[in-house]
Amino acid sequence: MADEIITNESESKNFIHAFVEEDIAPGGRFEGMTVHTRFPPEPNGYLHIGHCKALCIDFGTAEKFGGLCNLRMDDTNPAKEDTEFVEAIQEDIRWLGFDWDDRFFYGSDYFEKTYELAVGLIKKGLAYVCELTPDQFREYRGDVNTPARSPYRDRPIEENLNLFERMKNGEFPEGKYTLRAKIDLESGNFNMRDPVLYRIRYIEHHRQGTKWCIFPMYDFAHPIQDALEGVTHSLCSLEYEDHRPLYNWVIENCDVPSKPRQIEFARLGINYTVMSKRKLRRLVEEKYVSGWDDPRIPTLCGLRRRGYTAAAVRAFCDRIGVAKAPSTVEYSFLEHCLREDLNMNAPRAMAVLRPVKLTITNYPEDKTETVEIENNPNQPDSGTRQVTFSRHLFVEADDFLETPVPKYKRLYPNGPECRLKGAYLITCTDCIKDENGRVVEILCTYDPDSRGGDPADGRKVKGATIHWVEETSAVDAEIRLYDYLFSDPNPDAAEDFVTCLNPDSLEVLTGCKVEKSLENAQAPASFQFLRQGYFAVDKDSRPGALVFNRAVALKDGFKK
Repeated sequence: MADEIITNESESKNFIHAFVEEDIAPGGRFEGMTVHTRFPPEPNGYLHIGHCKALCIDFGTAEKFGGLCNLRMDDTNPAKEDTEFVEAIQEDIRWLGFDWDDRFFYGSDYFEKTYELAVGLIKKGLAYVCELTPDQFREYRGDVNTPARSPYRDRPIEENLNLFERMKNGEFPEGKYTLRAKIDLESGNFNMRDPVLYRIRYIEHHRQGTKWCIFPMYDFAHPIQDALEGVTHSLCSLEYEDHRPLYNWVIENCDVPSKPRQIEFARLGINYTVMSKRKLRRLVEEKYVSGWDDPRIPTLCGLRRRGYTAAAVRAFCDRIGVAKAPSTVEYSFLEHCLREDLNMNAPRAMAVLRPVKLTITNYPEDKTETVEIENNPNQPDSGTRQVTFSRHLFVEADDFLETPVPKYKRLYPNGPECRLKGAYLITCTDCIKDENGRVVEILCTYDPDSRGGDPADGRKVKGATIHWVEETSAVDAEIRLYDYLFSDPNPDAAEDFVTCLNPDSLEVLTGCKVEKSLENAQAPASFQFLRQGYFAVDKDSRPGALVFNRAVALKDGFKK
């Protein structure tokens, strides 16, 4: 499916943009008006890659048409809302390169006006106070062949007004009453069967404190907020398609200054992960992960900590397109977008993750020199850096086999010449083992006439090019290797998604060796470690105690 996305990305038209073009064209419903969208996250968790798709659509649509996009915190449901999440949401959006200027709002800013509009519906005979219990509400809801019912539907207007005001004043216990819209108890769309507009909740609001004990339902509050802010296009995910008739009903029957258009798009699904905020919260609260910014979960702060760039995330969202039908994108395509960005922009460095000592026996003991290595071959202006070279180096343990397997082209006794990156050709002669038979030192000789390029005699080199770090200048580092958090590509399908957790999703390597140029590297800097992958400095990193996260491996698992 990801193949199809890339192949057709330039051919497919964004259907939302087509609708907007139609609306602002001569004779359209918003002719002559500025396109105005909004991004309304609920501040009860951190944004994840699915939210990123939505905010790219909201902000990107406004950007395309020279319009405006508001940022509005949907804090009409005070449960689990917190200023921590508000600040994190703002940070994530700015990191992606979007801005809302002075158009930052809270849904709770409109509590007073929303209450007034609810009173207006009661006065019009379009809302009533109902005292069905939750169990009775479900019992009286009906089915496709049976209409819903409420014995309180014809309560007199004055009585409704009195009860609703007393609900606001805190005179009744939770669950005693709700305010319901009077629409159509026989509707085939159950969202229109006199939906609840307000409920009683005795809970402290993160901004309003205890001023309010009744709170509007999202389906009532959201269209009002859009209309009060002058939003023209309310872009939302596909689960709200069946709610659109209610959205329009609220707009038509409340005295609001504008009439936004709701357009729905499919949510983003990615395999090997979960994007339910409830499930992510469980992972955090039950400590299956280290926090909301754990690099294994798809929160934007987690992706950022792992080493994902804003450019890669935005490229991913742009290239998967905007669809009407739900689908699942391969995680490998997200990795592909990051790899493309870092391949062009990340400086190169050498790091040895599982070091073993290598000694060049015919290189002078007291000699050191510097070799020039390109910083980034994809950027001709990036220049070179000088790396110390001497008799004693560290190389990867798996670059040596005492008894080689077929087609092995790295180091083994009496094996082929191999190139040390940017330096000399070497030939392995022997190895030294400890008392347990473990190789602790590789012995080699070098060709002093082969520095930095092919030997003058033009002989063909059959061995591999090997990266290395010089022993005396090497800097110790901890390196964290991340894999998919789940071993099942569809953990949402499991009876309990945590049973699909991958026990090998994190491997921590200590005693790694990196070149000296990295000793002052700070988060969130990214590098390509030659032959290893792309790595980012972690927030835990300190001078003298470097920590790197593997953002993505070098190998591209995404097939074009």
